[in-house]
Amino acid sequence: MDNRKVIYYQDELNDEFSTAVIQAKTIDGDYVYDRRGPIRAFTRFFWYRIIATPVAFLYVKLSLHQKTVGKEKLKPFRQQGIYLYGNHTQDIGDPFTPNVFCFPKRVSFIVHPNNVSMPVLGRINPSLGAIPLPDTREAYRNFNNCISGRIEKAHAVVIYPEAHIWPYYTKIRPFPDGSFGYPCKDGTPVFCFVNTYQKRGNKKAPRMTTYIDGPFYPDMDLSLKERRKKLRDEVYAQMCERAKLSNVEVIQYIKKEPDDQQELTTNH
Repeated sequence: MDNRKVIYYQDELNDEFSTAVIQAKTIDGDYVYDRRGPIRAFTRFFWYRIIATPVAFLYVKLSLHQKTVGKEKLKPFRQQGIYLYGNHTQDIGDPFTPNVFCFPKRVSFIVHPNNVSMPVLGRINPSLGAIPLPDTREAYRNFNNCISGRIEKAHAVVIYPEAHIWPYYTKIRPFPDGSFGYPCKDGTPVFCFVNTYQKRGNKKAPRMTTYIDGPFYPDMDLSLKERRKKLRDEVYAQMCERAKLSNVEVIQYIKKEPDDQQELTTNH
């Protein structure tokens, strides 16, 4: 659990409080999003099902004491691709939790290039479903083709629209509607999930309770821009309601005024 007690922030949209420091590589037209062949298929199965899936279950249940409310809402969509939007509050838990409540559905994640830039794990993460955001126009075409392919294969494509990790944050930060363009293109169903934190008796570590809501559908009678905004607003409103169910604040977040010279992150 994060030992920081107070974090000062300036910008809800752009401040990042992950403790990882990674030099991201450029995702250009040479980056291969979906490597094919029997060897690649085996390595994907090995890392995803044999290694990562049991590790995810153990970590989420033993470290985060997680339980899920609303998992039954996903059952009618087991054979269909969906998009999942969640709040971003855990370095390790956020990649693991959707794999637990979506099981046995395969999960893919739209991620920052940092996630495929690490010396060892960066080579494994694509097998675990990581789809890095592109840096060039040519890579963007490959990126879109990859996402469409995962939806066709009935994956759950997970997006953290807040983009930046705020450990144990108990509210929903405002986020733009750009990432809602994916489901709005073809009417793919959308779900949201909110990880909330509750007191666990006299224990120091809280319990994580994940609430799942949906499906939400884009209004295909509107223009792409309008349906994207409407879908974002519906999902955001529901996430804000679920976030109210947290009853413990592990880390206090305080907005730093422009003339305040305190550090953004303070150890207490």
